[in-house]
Amino acid sequence: MPRRERRVQLMESALEVFVVHGYHAAAMDDIADRAGVSKPVLYQHFPGKLDLYLALLDESCDTVIDNCRQALASTNDNKLRVQATMQAFFDYVSSDTGAFRLVFESDLTSEPAVRAHIDRVTTECAAMIAEVIHEDTGLPDEASRLLAVALVGMAQVSARFWLGEDGVSSGAIPLEDAAALVSGLAWRGIRGYPKSEDT
Repeated sequence: MPRRERRVQLMESALEVFVVHGYHAAAMDDIADRAGVSKPVLYQHFPGKLDLYLALLDESCDTVIDNCRQALASTNDNKLRVQATMQAFFDYVSSDTGAFRLVFESDLTSEPAVRAHIDRVTTECAAMIAEVIHEDTGLPDEASRLLAVALVGMAQVSARFWLGEDGVSSGAIPLEDAAALVSGLAWRGIRGYPKSEDT
């Protein structure tokens, strides 16, 4: 198998193991077994378990940030932007891969490199949202950033709560309705900041 394809295969297998067992309980033996390769093959691609975890985490963080970027760029209507962004977070946590657990529920947050990756999601998503808030309202950068962080936090926490502790939604509120409910709350709050006269 070509090196790039093998790396993808190993990362997919590792994701399954990390999602089920968490970082601490996952073993490189389990990941190699899941991938159907020997441990030396696994170590040819990743020198250690943390390297593999960080590679997965980086990919997962990029996905969340890219989803947020696409949601913001999908329209110039700010109400629809809020809806699209909230929907992006709900869609992400409901994905069958369970990759959201690496980003939002990691059992390795005491590791500085992991913490930095996880914080990057909030920082980069909030920076994009803050830019829109600042441009539309004329609020100072710090105020725009604080509001943006609040919106990102609302999206992350509500989406994880909706999904439930077992990683499966109860179905009491369908995905689209849940995202719409939270985006409605967010929009009612953020629309209270009037557009600046020069936008």
